[in-house]
Amino acid sequence: MKTIRGIGASPGIAIGPAYRFQRVDLHVDTHSVHDVDAEFVRFFQALELAEGQLRLVHEKARREAGAEQAAIFEAQLEMLRDPELLGETQAAIRDQRLNAEAAWWNTVERFAAILEEMESEYFRARAADIRDVGRRVLRILKGITEEPVQLTEPVVILAQDLSPSDTVGLDKSLVLGFCTAGGGETSHTAILARSLGLPAVVAAGPEVLQIPSGTHVIVDGVDGLLIVEPDEQAKVAFVQRREALTRLREQAFAHCKEPAVTVDGHRVEVVANIGNVQGAFTAVEHGAEGVGLLRTEFLYLERSTLPNEEEQYQAYRAILEVFGQQPVVLRTLDIGGDKELAYMELPKEQNPFLGVRGIRLCLAHPELFYPQIRAALRAGVGYNLKLMFPMIATLDEVRAAKRIVEACREELCREGKPVADNIEVGIMVEVPSAAVMAEHFAREVDFFSIGTNDLTQYTLAADRANAQLSDLISAFSPAVLILIDQVIQAAHRHGKWVGLCGELAGEPLGIPILLGLGLDEFSMNPSAIPLAKQIIRSLSMTQCQELAREVLSLESAQAVKERVRERLPFLRLS
Repeated sequence: MKTIRGIGASPGIAIGPAYRFQRVDLHVDTHSVHDVDAEFVRFFQALELAEGQLRLVHEKARREAGAEQAAIFEAQLEMLRDPELLGETQAAIRDQRLNAEAAWWNTVERFAAILEEMESEYFRARAADIRDVGRRVLRILKGITEEPVQLTEPVVILAQDLSPSDTVGLDKSLVLGFCTAGGGETSHTAILARSLGLPAVVAAGPEVLQIPSGTHVIVDGVDGLLIVEPDEQAKVAFVQRREALTRLREQAFAHCKEPAVTVDGHRVEVVANIGNVQGAFTAVEHGAEGVGLLRTEFLYLERSTLPNEEEQYQAYRAILEVFGQQPVVLRTLDIGGDKELAYMELPKEQNPFLGVRGIRLCLAHPELFYPQIRAALRAGVGYNLKLMFPMIATLDEVRAAKRIVEACREELCREGKPVADNIEVGIMVEVPSAAVMAEHFAREVDFFSIGTNDLTQYTLAADRANAQLSDLISAFSPAVLILIDQVIQAAHRHGKWVGLCGELAGEPLGIPILLGLGLDEFSMNPSAIPLAKQIIRSLSMTQCQELAREVLSLESAQAVKERVRERLPFLRLS
């Protein structure tokens, strides 16, 4: 038995034979052409055929995986029309008299290499998309038909990484889970696995590619493990864990619309993290009582211009309509760090995670901030909208952002436009300085929302996307939990409420700790909501408060997890 460690990208347990996914080798020959016009005809015919294929693939993805997954292929269609991509290819055919295959692939690789060199994990992941489009056109030029993978039994897919086109052809009913050598939490494999509710481990390294098809494996998407040829004891343990988790999830989904009330009568809000209109419908379906984190970046990414105020207003309004009078917390634009805007020429930073990101970027670029705040104030009329600023480190930043909100409100009133009254304004607590100074911040804002993903990496000085640090980077670290406790206590002393929208909110082992610390709102991915509510209903505040006091005195994240499992044995299956 061998254990390979990667990054858990989608929770759950998959057990079964491995299937090693390999693409057809597309060797590109380079030669000169005599008839340039004929080569142009070949190239444009290939583009036309590729566009037709992508439209069919887009429709198949929309039916099987939903609009959010299908949007990837809409973006690929745009790539086929990209003037720079096409222009450079045509220039190579015309000026260098290159054959279409070489001209096209050289251009695709150059563009993909540029994306891979960016600091942003998001844009590095998009390099796979442009290569996916490139391979499609190249296959057509070479006259190669790549048949979909024909699975004959349920399997665990092993691969270097999977492109959108790779996954859309898979029979999802026969896929148990995924493990990839490369990729990250924003790679297509990870996104697809989460949307399908399948376990996935990514960034597990090259050893994954040495495992033959048919080898029995276990994918643990919670702890980020691939177990190769498990012994009988491991098989029995993981089968029991998987079966128990399946039963619990089925029961939880059946009761997902019911409130989250502990056995001794304490109720908390369980809300969703979403990133677009489709996510709003998914959240309601899974029992969300509102939105604790509306990521507004979906309006800015994968496009060539800034969204205007009206476009943002319509999008926010559509989401608010889904939730009626339930609360929706809109996080203002959080660009920088691992997310960049291709159409904004921002200076390259040595360490963008410690640079101009979040509220810092918005305060420095009013052309980004003002239209968004105006759109939000307009959209919130008649709804329960709240505003939240990301990456807050100082009181001056909060005060500057609040002044802009008031300036936008006054501006809209002068224009005679309806404006939402009494919108609550809060901050993300993801920088340790905000947690340490929570007592002061509580006098300035209406609420806190703790972002444990960033708070953890900043507290522990460890990049959460770095597979080598997966043992270190944990929100269960007592250092992180102590900061969370400080924030909650400071807020409550001032009569303010606290939410948590990091991954910890949906972690079964984290829920009793957060309950015991007094967290008011749990915000998580929609798929995690039913189970989270079910766990809360099985706990008492008294036992959770005792547990929370215990774990704050422990020395490591592992010790914290073990203490929770010891005190609450039923959570061992999580």
